[in-house]
Amino acid sequence: MNYAPPPIEQPSEPPQRRSFFGLLAKAQAITFSTLLHAVIIIVLGGTVLLKVQQEPPDFTAEGGDLVTNEIVTTTPPKTEPQLQPTEFAPSTDSAAPSVAAPSVMAALTTSAQTNVSLNASPTLTPTLKMSTEMTKPLTTAPPALKGTLSKDMATKIAGFTAGWAKGGTTSMGKPLKSREFEFTAYLAKYQGGDWDSTVWFRDGKPEVAGGSLPNLLYLVGKLSKGKIRAEPQPVPLDLASDDIFVKKPPFIWFTGHRDFKLTDQEITNLAEYLRSGGCLWGDSSVPGQRSRFDIAFRREMLRLVPPGEHWFALPANHPIYAASYFTDIHGVAPGVNFYDEPVYALIGYGGSVAVLYTANDYGDMWQFGLDDNYEFDTTRDEKRRMVAINEEMWHRRGLYFRNIEPKPLVESYKFGTNIIVHLLTRWEDKVRNAPRMF
Repeated sequence: MNYAPPPIEQPSEPPQRRSFFGLLAKAQAITFSTLLHAVIIIVLGGTVLLKVQQEPPDFTAEGGDLVTNEIVTTTPPKTEPQLQPTEFAPSTDSAAPSVAAPSVMAALTTSAQTNVSLNASPTLTPTLKMSTEMTKPLTTAPPALKGTLSKDMATKIAGFTAGWAKGGTTSMGKPLKSREFEFTAYLAKYQGGDWDSTVWFRDGKPEVAGGSLPNLLYLVGKLSKGKIRAEPQPVPLDLASDDIFVKKPPFIWFTGHRDFKLTDQEITNLAEYLRSGGCLWGDSSVPGQRSRFDIAFRREMLRLVPPGEHWFALPANHPIYAASYFTDIHGVAPGVNFYDEPVYALIGYGGSVAVLYTANDYGDMWQFGLDDNYEFDTTRDEKRRMVAINEEMWHRRGLYFRNIEPKPLVESYKFGTNIIVHLLTRWEDKVRNAPRMF
């Protein structure tokens, strides 16, 4: 008979020990889960905080307070989302113009051939608090127009504008396309800011070698079949000098990216120039509203017109649209990146437009010249430099600079012609209807 020993009974764990290890395992799981959630929250939360921190305020007031305003903005078409380009570094080739993307807000520097330093000192470009007037929305209703010109003002304006139309007063009232005009055009050189942001200089000379104003005036002559003749003056017009009253330009081209503040002498000269019959045409090199130049230009221009005047958008029945030189241009021609802000204006002494403001960055569009067939003018000089096109912008069209094709360029040049013709003729009816001058 086989004998099997009885199984040896293993001592069982006390209930208290089993409970302790179970709780310990649960505690480890809870601790690991808590740490994992903490890491996720810190990573994601830190990302959001960094994104918020990287969005600095665009303007600072005196004393470091943030300046806010309530200016109504216009959103570009949704089909063409706006890019956020980075600033282009100046070219190492001293013959090539420098360029920055139109939406760049930072201070810009020019290439080596520019003799004027554009790194404005704080005393020239102070940050100013927004006035009550500047916080008002840009309105579409023009102010009530004044009555007829006084005899003295009509005499003054007639003398200032007499040389713009060939044939003088005998050509007034004739169809626009049958008339001929000849005038001088200038780029405004003002204290502070980057007044030459859409033109370029070469070979160390202070004369404008190409860019927005030369291309515009060439195309105006071409489109008008030679009936509107203007040569851009190569030396920019110093707004603090008396040349403004000697040359008697119908308008002065005023552009830039930066904040600026006009000097007392510039204010004195420009106010007198407007009272004499001239006009300032401002064009922001940053399309849309709320850029530094946009706010500075509208603020400074209010210092030139009678108290109580305000900015307004030209209505659809304004002569620039309704009695234009090129009737196939309906409304505003889209600018860089398809911006289509209306034309804004200020009424000056005498009840006519004193300041025009286009916020669609036509200046950068007009750094692309067109040839006789209205195609891109890719002509190069003896040094292989493009003559009519900003070469750095040429290589970045379609990326940083959209809406840059011959067809929209022709439309923008025609729209510029409509504006110029209005500025050449806007005083004629008022002068003819004024009290007898003799």
